[in-house]
Amino acid sequence: MARRPVLTTAPGTRREAFGPVEWALVAAVALMWGSSFLWIAEGLDHFSPPVVTLSRLLLGAAALALFPRTRRPVERADWPRIGLLALVWMAVPLLLYPIAQQWVNSSTAGAINGSMPLFSAALAAVLLRRPPGPAQAAGLAVGFTGVLLVTLAEAGGVEGSPLGIALMLAATIMYAVAFNLAVPLTQRYGSLPVLLRAQLVAIALVLPFGLWGLPRSEWDWGAAGAMLVLGVLGSGVAFVAAAALGARAGPVRGAVSIYFLPVVALLLGALVRKEALPAMAVAGVALVIAGAWLSGRREN
Repeated sequence: MARRPVLTTAPGTRREAFGPVEWALVAAVALMWGSSFLWIAEGLDHFSPPVVTLSRLLLGAAALALFPRTRRPVERADWPRIGLLALVWMAVPLLLYPIAQQWVNSSTAGAINGSMPLFSAALAAVLLRRPPGPAQAAGLAVGFTGVLLVTLAEAGGVEGSPLGIALMLAATIMYAVAFNLAVPLTQRYGSLPVLLRAQLVAIALVLPFGLWGLPRSEWDWGAAGAMLVLGVLGSGVAFVAAAALGARAGPVRGAVSIYFLPVVALLLGALVRKEALPAMAVAGVALVIAGAWLSGRREN
């Protein structure tokens, strides 16, 4: 019997237009990951980047371990895929992003991060040997245009060092690989067993860096509270919701939730910090919503 390759993906279990469950998962992912920038910024005021990464993984794994379904067995043959998932969805990108953001502005970060659905669709087309349908392709293009408008309006321009841009681009491509890889694993076992195991592997990979960063950090209750929210929601519940969405909608349609991350960050800035909403950003939000609606239509 031929062995399955480590890097695989699968179409979603539902080809119909997004219903209440899919839109609820999109909203959950967008809200939890879109607000993560606030919690990360609070944490970085007192903790080094590796400590932030290790903290969110430890707290996320602890939250997931509370659910009995996480103890559902996983076949030994799928452990290499779970290990790869831990590497490209958690350990490396969660270390690269705070490092890269030292050299790029928020506009560049938002634009590069917003390109993840495009990379996910391209990889899915190669692995599944079929391109996205017309509605999904149009939705991807419209949504990414909206992301560019939002991020450009927010920071006023794209700039950054070549190293910072390269690190952020590498992390974004890893996210696209992970999103494809997570689909068949989640369909076989459910998101909880897969993600708890992946987070435990990621903790082992990040632990040396976190220990190195401890002497370079200082305790603060506010930052610790931010890490609690970031870990339980951003590294626990959000990963479960994203994996569940990918399993239902597939690696192309499910990835459109990423388009909403800069939108959520922008709206939180307006609501919490009373920042202005430029007209360009409002137009970008409208395009993101239109792109998500197009991507969420029935898959041919």
